[in-house]
Amino acid sequence: MIENAEIQYAEEDKYDGATVLLGDVRISHDGIKLTCQKAFYFKDKNFFKAIGKVLIKQGDSITQNSDYTDYDANSKQALSWGNVVLKDPTMTLTSDTLHFDRLNQKLYYRSFATIKDQTNTLKSKNGNYYLENKKFTATTRVTVVNPEHNLESNHLDYYTNSGLTYLYGPSTITNTKNKNRIYCERGFYNTKTDISHFVKNAKLYLKERTIEGDSLYYDKNKGFASATNNIKVIDTVKNFVTKGNYAEIFELKDSLFIIKRAVAISIVDKDSTFIHGDTLLVTGKPDKRIVRTYHNVKIFKSDLQGKCDSIHTDQSTGLTRMFRKPVLWSDKNQITGDTIHLISNVQTEKLDSLKVLNNSFIVSKDSLSENDFNQIKGRNMFGKFKENKLHLLLVKGNAESVYYNRNEETNILETITKEVSSNIEFTLEKGQIETIKYLKKSEGVTYPPSKLPDDVRKLKGFIWRENEQPKSKEDIFIKDDQKDEPPTRQDTLKKDAAVLEKKSKSKKNFDKKGSKRKGIPELSTKKE
Repeated sequence: MIENAEIQYAEEDKYDGATVLLGDVRISHDGIKLTCQKAFYFKDKNFFKAIGKVLIKQGDSITQNSDYTDYDANSKQALSWGNVVLKDPTMTLTSDTLHFDRLNQKLYYRSFATIKDQTNTLKSKNGNYYLENKKFTATTRVTVVNPEHNLESNHLDYYTNSGLTYLYGPSTITNTKNKNRIYCERGFYNTKTDISHFVKNAKLYLKERTIEGDSLYYDKNKGFASATNNIKVIDTVKNFVTKGNYAEIFELKDSLFIIKRAVAISIVDKDSTFIHGDTLLVTGKPDKRIVRTYHNVKIFKSDLQGKCDSIHTDQSTGLTRMFRKPVLWSDKNQITGDTIHLISNVQTEKLDSLKVLNNSFIVSKDSLSENDFNQIKGRNMFGKFKENKLHLLLVKGNAESVYYNRNEETNILETITKEVSSNIEFTLEKGQIETIKYLKKSEGVTYPPSKLPDDVRKLKGFIWRENEQPKSKEDIFIKDDQKDEPPTRQDTLKKDAAVLEKKSKSKKNFDKKGSKRKGIPELSTKKE
């Protein structure tokens, strides 16, 4: 075992039976070679204490330098301290104190170490390094740094030969060039390819967006991210949020699309507007951002709801266009037309004006009758909002109106007026038509309620779409054909099974004699 020493002598009284080795000390044991300036060898314990320029070599691949090393040849355990530097073909480890478990080919430290490989520099307070599979398990104040990224974590596995990192605790990856950040509590990160996949509380902080999701994939070089389940994309420039259950983000093209319960949320004065469709597509930089919502679109706001097939919003101009059978509900009024435009004030982000193009129609139910409706129709309609509520409307071209006139004090229906004019202007207050102004000569007929002709009661093209109106933000996800559906046979069978199960459980609460639950006395069956 002892191959060489310039001076060798025993000092049993002074050094507890140790043999003292001085000068060019060389020791070999089961695949390792140890050299140092001075050593104490305790033969009965098969234990070495090496001092001064200690070098341990294992095979041709592992070398370790330190100031001091204790080596137990029986258990194959080495404890080194003082300027410890260990190298293998994939990395260099430096620490003040290092344990080397040769039986399990494991290194471990408990008071900080630094590991450098070709790609990264890893630091942590505690860590284990497994020599066979080149794996570090690092815990407590862990950092992995390279010229482009800085990773901070409390628990990770890192492979020095591949650069793969597996994260098991709260972790943050920061791009040192553009300051993009990723946070997660469980995930995978390839430090060489910059591809990552996170599966718990994942958040991606880009320059203009924050993306959250149960699962998040990110390829930094391609600028591509995809997220799954409970997705939330926050536009940090505009007060704008998109949600859904699957999303893809193209960072370099400033675009994203979301499907599966996709919804866009705009927040103005603590009143949110929710727009849902089968697909949400957001493109362009913040100053030129376009939001497209496709198929089965529904809108919900506390004082405005809507429905159409698709919507196109240009956030730079504040113009929102609704296509294919669009309908709006403003307070108690239903507005329809071939195309509807909503214009918002870009600075305040509040609704400013409204355009209804071709076959414009506004309907409101009479205050005391379920079957009577106030109606105004025309070629085009233009409106103005006041504090986000529809206040003024101008109907231009072939304007017609039917209006139910009630006594202001008794609310009794007195007359119904049918009017025809080129243009009609009217104002609304609290959702009710307050005044009507016929801007050009009009032709009108007023009828008593009992003599109103059927062809006057409803204008041509009238349709009442109240059953399509979303009454809450949850309603935007319910398709019209799912509302008030009669129960299917399967639903009935499930209901019957639930009733039978309930009865079965109730029956178990009675004993064989038919007594009630425990604690309640039985009724006597004996004759007096």
